Amino acid sequence: MLKVRDLVVAYGGIEALKGISVDVPDGQIVTLIGANGAGKSTLLRTIMGLVKPRSGSVEYNEENIKGLNSQHIVSRGITLVPEGRRVFPNLTVLENLRIGAYLRKDEEGIAKDIKRIYELFPRLEERNWQMAGTLSGGEQQMLALGRALMSRPKLIMMDEPSLGLAPLVIKDIFNIIRRINESGTTVLLVEQNANMALKVAHHAYVLETGHIKTEGSGRELLENEEIKEAYLGKKKK
Repeated sequence: MLKVRDLVVAYGGIEALKGISVDVPDGQIVTLIGANGAGKSTLLRTIMGLVKPRSGSVEYNEENIKGLNSQHIVSRGITLVPEGRRVFPNLTVLENLRIGAYLRKDEEGIAKDIKRIYELFPRLEERNWQMAGTLSGGEQQMLALGRALMSRPKLIMMDEPSLGLAPLVIKDIFNIIRRINESGTTVLLVEQNANMALKVAHHAYVLETGHIKTEGSGRELLENEEIKEAYLGKKKK
């Protein structure tokens, strides 16, 4: 589905990505883990057309999408849930959801999708007319996910969806990520909570200062002693 090859991205003279290659197969959850500054968010922003790479390629369903603007990328079925949620605080929950469907004209389909979002996130229906800025952090993250789903993406990218949330809410968010994937949407997930991220991942990459240190199935990396020590807080015996 998505193929990133030899991608180099630089801010000034500093390379944030140093020729990385990543595959996101159709129907899978692929996770990127790594420390702050490893280049995870830069990769998502580059795929989304928000950052221009110095070299390399980004292919989606065998089409080169490098250089396309974000609107055209969304129209092809890719969407991004940004770090920090970025809901529109002075608009209602419903208005935020409808913004997610801004490229669509099918009112009947939009209404069905809003109903589907409310089934996935019952709390959003309860707070339908509440201003998004007055929601809790967990509710705002649900709204950000729901808004992204309103474009009917084939590939949804998520940047740190658990950031700043309570443990119980994080568990809910990861259950929802599984359900989104099971419904047929491919997921590319950037997440600092490596333990939860690897548990849901079919495949995972570890980024370190702009390059890929290792990759494997989520289970393989969960059992990797070096990964355990570096990212899961477990010391070698």
